Amino acid sequence: MTHTTAEFAQHAQRQRPASGELVIDHVAHFVEDLDAAVGALEGLGFVVTPRSDQTTGDADGRQTPAGQSNRCVMLESGYLEILTPTLDTPTSRRTRAQMARYAGVHILAFGTPSAEEDHARLARHGFDPLPPIDLRRTLEVETASGITQGLARFAVQRVPPEHMPEGRVQFCEQRTPECLWQPRYLRHSNGVRGLDAVIVCAEDPVEAGARFARFAGMLPAPGGDFVRLHTARGSVLIGTRAVCGALLGAAPLAPALAGYALACDDPPALARRLEAQGCTVRALAGELMSCTLPAALGGAWLFGHSAALARWTQA
Repeated sequence: MTHTTAEFAQHAQRQRPASGELVIDHVAHFVEDLDAAVGALEGLGFVVTPRSDQTTGDADGRQTPAGQSNRCVMLESGYLEILTPTLDTPTSRRTRAQMARYAGVHILAFGTPSAEEDHARLARHGFDPLPPIDLRRTLEVETASGITQGLARFAVQRVPPEHMPEGRVQFCEQRTPECLWQPRYLRHSNGVRGLDAVIVCAEDPVEAGARFARFAGMLPAPGGDFVRLHTARGSVLIGTRAVCGALLGAAPLAPALAGYALACDDPPALARRLEAQGCTVRALAGELMSCTLPAALGGAWLFGHSAALARWTQA
């Protein structure tokens, strides 16, 4: 299938938020066996990007291995990252420590137009931000004229883990979205379109909601059994372990990232794919479904049509 230059630009630029806005950029599963995790995702009907080894850059442009490799599921809105530690580095040691707590989702990344501005705001609000990280990945890039070699670049802003204990909650500035959101990686056969919400497990959802609000400049609001915070694209829903488990079927001990919500064109078809991999799918009110994921991935999904998810997240 051929694409015009305009189509390539459209897929990529919609991922970068406007000035003053945040979006849910991506979530990441930490896994022991990258091949097994990818096999599970492909069995569910996803196209998965090739393996890539991450490097970090210093002020002089020198690149150092980050000690981690990943593969991704790119969506029309946001993406899923599957990450595994490969070397003994400070970053990979932190990843292994988080994996030891539970299997599943450990990163929630807010998409930002300026990681530098987030650093300044976090410092003002007492989050003691760590130095910004310049992450890079070399990869092949599909363009309207063919395949070329490209360098994907991200600016990542983190804080010490004690300030956001639910996971590696961070900001990600996509500096080269055209390298990631390539049309060939958006052709999923399961009808999944976008990352709609992230579900956070907290011992005290009210306290966590207020902290997330200060962290990301959002307004918390009560909604059913959850505290809800909305970005320009996607929501954060914070509940106790019991509340998250009742929704998703299971939840790790708090504090944690329990799972996330996916907008899907054909939820029953995705449910059949999940059941074929041995997952138990639960029908919920409002035409939504949930399931715990294969062990190779960990975590849980809430999924349904975009309109059904919108009604639920705004409830």
